[in-house]
Amino acid sequence: MTVFLVRHGEVENPDRVVYADIPGFGLSERGRREAAAAAEFLGGISVDAIYASPLDRAQETASYISKACGVPISSREDLTEWLVARRWKGVMWEDLPTAFPGELEAYLEHPTDLPFAEESISMLGDRVASAARELAAAHPDGNIVLVSHQDPIQAGRLILRGLPLTELHLNRPGHCDVLTLEPGEPWMEIGYWVPDIEGDPPPEWPPVSGGSD
Repeated sequence: MTVFLVRHGEVENPDRVVYADIPGFGLSERGRREAAAAAEFLGGISVDAIYASPLDRAQETASYISKACGVPISSREDLTEWLVARRWKGVMWEDLPTAFPGELEAYLEHPTDLPFAEESISMLGDRVASAARELAAAHPDGNIVLVSHQDPIQAGRLILRGLPLTELHLNRPGHCDVLTLEPGEPWMEIGYWVPDIEGDPPPEWPPVSGGSD
């Protein structure tokens, strides 16, 4: 069986705030095109189940995939955003160094050592990896889609593949990228699909290797 990890599409966020779990942050026009592209890609594959973070941006992305695959969405709290973001929510990314001195820098420079975090990166990785293992075991002969967020997907991916969490900021998934993993010891990444959307996207926040959500 295979597990498809999908990051949600780009979010409508003109003020560049940390939206974390704030309701009402849905997809932008570009994000909807990204979700439609991912849905078209996955629609050509036999999918048994779709699981998604309960947050608006993930649910909206999953709705496109659900329609293309003819499979309902099941919400999973263990696929939600990294809880450290709740500490910063509502603050503009540019203002974080003033509002929470040193914390954004710590996140970017050494994410495995964040004493202020409500949830450590290892806890996050274990949360998502455990969900992936549980759901894969529930569908041993089929394919499943998990729609989540950038850091949760990346942390879970590293845990499943037996890679160090210090690689959190390396090659993180972009909006609506689809990672194909095959369960094993460790899991293997057998595919990586990127939506081909016309036009250059605006920079993600914080503006470093891969974005923020």
